[in-house]
Amino acid sequence: MTEFKRNKGESFESFLRRFNRSLIKSRKLVEVRKRQYHKKDKNRTQQKTSALIGIKIKTKNEYLKKVGKIKEDTRNKW
Repeated sequence: MTEFKRNKGESFESFLRRFNRSLIKSRKLVEVRKRQYHKKDKNRTQQKTSALIGIKIKTKNEYLKKVGKIKEDTRNKW
């Protein structure tokens, strides 16, 4: 991480221009924009636990539909 300080007698506009130029040259901004929406992949145990949670929720909802506490969804899923 580089540190930027305004030089003595330097205007804010020239400081901002110098900062932006150095940011573009270092290519940090490009890297950050590439990684901005990247999600890290889940490992095996996380995949298994999320699958088990999904199965548990699905079976619970099916039971509640059979009992009549939740109305069945009549619209198409696709």
